[in-house]
Amino acid sequence: MSVSDPIADMLTRIRNALMVGHNSVSVPSSKIKAAIAQILKDEGFIDDFDVAREEKFPQEVLRIRLKYAGQLRQRRSVISGIERVSKPGRRVYTGKKDIPWVLSGMGVAILSTPKGVMTGQRARSLGVGGEVICRVW
Repeated sequence: MSVSDPIADMLTRIRNALMVGHNSVSVPSSKIKAAIAQILKDEGFIDDFDVAREEKFPQEVLRIRLKYAGQLRQRRSVISGIERVSKPGRRVYTGKKDIPWVLSGMGVAILSTPKGVMTGQRARSLGVGGEVICRVW
């Protein structure tokens, strides 16, 4: 199956898995998806992730373990919202002075910069801008 926006597909799979309460989700792997998953792990939005090869898929699979807070009955996902900002039809770039804040710092913006994929806060401290991939809160 051909997907026109693989990053949006990954974010949608995570969003759908959180809505039904799955413990993990699998997506086809790529370097940028692994970098986004690493940022989500570092920021505390997911438990862990790993890249594995499964027999039924021709490509490596990125398995993401989702994170929940609370007891079994009252458990809620740590991610309240996840949204794609820059899309294939409309790329969104930002300069170093205009990097967006997500919920006044409670969330995180993930950017693709010349120095790699990083959070908006790190990009601000390094003084680089780039493409705003997504926002997570």
